[in-house]
Amino acid sequence: MRTFILATALAVLGPVLGSAAPEQVAEWREVTEWKAVFGRVEARDLIPARSRIGGTLVSVDVTEGSTVTEGQQIADIYDPKLNLQLDSVQGQVDALLSQLENAKTELKRGEDLLERGVTTAQRLDALRTQVEVLQNQIEATRAQKRVIEQQAAEGAVLAPIAGKVIDVPVTRGAVVMPGEVIAQIGGGGFFLRLAVPERHAGYLREGLEIRIGADGQSQPGRLAKVYPQIENGRVIADVEVEGMSSEFVNARVLVSLPVGRRMALLVPAERVETRMGLDFITVRGPGGDPVDRAVVVGETHPVDGTLMAEILSGLAAGDVLVDSHE
Repeated sequence: MRTFILATALAVLGPVLGSAAPEQVAEWREVTEWKAVFGRVEARDLIPARSRIGGTLVSVDVTEGSTVTEGQQIADIYDPKLNLQLDSVQGQVDALLSQLENAKTELKRGEDLLERGVTTAQRLDALRTQVEVLQNQIEATRAQKRVIEQQAAEGAVLAPIAGKVIDVPVTRGAVVMPGEVIAQIGGGGFFLRLAVPERHAGYLREGLEIRIGADGQSQPGRLAKVYPQIENGRVIADVEVEGMSSEFVNARVLVSLPVGRRMALLVPAERVETRMGLDFITVRGPGGDPVDRAVVVGETHPVDGTLMAEILSGLAAGDVLVDSHE
């Protein structure tokens, strides 16, 4: 009879015992050590829009923060000397056209005289040459006029790339020289630029996953480029962040970089209870009863989708964690 009762009990409790959750223990695990640094939002390309001619800046159509497209006119420069030169060249063209008309008339008269035998073929060749010379002079003068017209058209200052206007160092009415900066334009996307202490240079490599922020729930990023030159004891690196806001260029953003690996005693963060300013974790005592241990908690680390708390003191590896109500 006792054997039958025991077998029945095992049959009933067997599935329950088999489905029990595995025990949680405090254990040493390798974690990533993070270094918090500040990154600065910068444009990938920073290109100045320069004046192509000298003159007076008659209009500036953008301000700091304006969005521009490639080739968009952002300012206009006026040089009155170009209009005077155009008038002068046009007068030369008109004079040459009058001379050409007269030369063609002389050539026509010479052809008629040659048919009647009054003039010579040598005289007729000279008239043809004079017409050709005047035609060539007219073409050369018109080409000179087109050059001056192109110079006048270059008074329009164009945006070299699509992006955002970072700085406009001049104002309307200013006298500018050829090559002077009218506006600084940032484009090609925005990224974070870091200056990392050189003692961490050995851990930096392109493609390294980082965190934008100081906690584990921050936005992820990727180390896109590490520059080989060290400046003032710091390594310069660029970080790509998807969907990063470019509202404020040169804004400082907190970034966490992985700079090493170390061993840490970890337990699930949900096991830590705070009472009266102290942290406690319930473990299984020598007799199997639950015992509250006062612990010192360090940083938290995400491990396999679970937030783990680092225990600095109060626990040993292998301690079994139990619920306080057991």
